[in-house]
Amino acid sequence: NVVLGRLDPDASEETRFGLDAGLLGLAGMRPAGLVGPMRIGFDAGLREGGWGFAITNDWVDAAAYRAYDADPEHGEFRALIGKACSELARVQFETPDLPPDVGDPALPGDPEPLGL
Repeated sequence: NVVLGRLDPDASEETRFGLDAGLLGLAGMRPAGLVGPMRIGFDAGLREGGWGFAITNDWVDAAAYRAYDADPEHGEFRALIGKACSELARVQFETPDLPPDVGDPALPGDPEPLGL
């Protein structure tokens, strides 16, 4: 699960504090099925036009994600975050379970640099 947010430039100071509270609240959650920690960070500003912050988390399966998505505590934090943002983008995707030394089968054997 990946979430990107852009802070509303017209958000009040109180709303911005709400964003911080929402992000800290999510960071402290340990729902069943979460693999590793929630990762939350603000844009490092390395490229112009980036989003303001990102949230990433991995789940043992789609059912675990759906349970988290429906969790009332998560909903409270999501509302605080959403109130402070002019835009939010979300994506959920699955990756194959591969040993660490095996490359992604969706990529060519010798991938060209992506230029990111």
